[in-house]
Amino acid sequence: MRVLIADDEVLLSAGLARLLNDAGMEVVAQVASADRIVPEVAALAPDVAICDVQMPPGGTDDGLRAAITVRRDHPGTAVLVLSNFLEERYPLDLIGDDASGVGYLLKARIGDVDSFLDAVRRVAAGGSALDPEVVARMVGRRRPDDPLQRLTPRERDVLALMAEGLSNQGIAAALDVTPAAVEKHVTGLFHKLGLGAEPHQHRRVTAVLTLLRAS
Repeated sequence: MRVLIADDEVLLSAGLARLLNDAGMEVVAQVASADRIVPEVAALAPDVAICDVQMPPGGTDDGLRAAITVRRDHPGTAVLVLSNFLEERYPLDLIGDDASGVGYLLKARIGDVDSFLDAVRRVAAGGSALDPEVVARMVGRRRPDDPLQRLTPRERDVLALMAEGLSNQGIAAALDVTPAAVEKHVTGLFHKLGLGAEPHQHRRVTAVLTLLRAS
């Protein structure tokens, strides 16, 4: 797997590069300014670009905006965005209408090395990875027309873990239930959200988008 790292924090960028290289991934470029992200992706076509939200030249959300451009103009490159703090509009802007091949994690998650590497691989493979804190805040909201109100508490738990990017096996382990029980809950939430005709993977993506839009 070929990875581009975009972060102006030198020590963090170097640490990420070592971490990824030790995991058997190839770091093809490290850039410290958001205006270099899109040109480097165009030139190198990495499997995934890991981008910090706040980067030069503007120091605000330059990295996020570059990541959104990569998603639009270079769909063959997945995007994993890292942030020091939770800003709710960031994952919504990043994901847009397609929750495949995209991730948004708080930087604190890097310390859980195995989970972080799994998120990188999952995003690169076309899956999604949303920070648990982001998902928890979205699931915790309610509106009168909220489609999530149709779900049981357990189905909402399953949907939240699905949004984090876990497979059915991973959800079963997290909830300490059987994979068969998870499959039953997944089928139930698909039905209640009106997701019956699409292929299974597409329904998972659409279910995650339903969670985001209900927030």
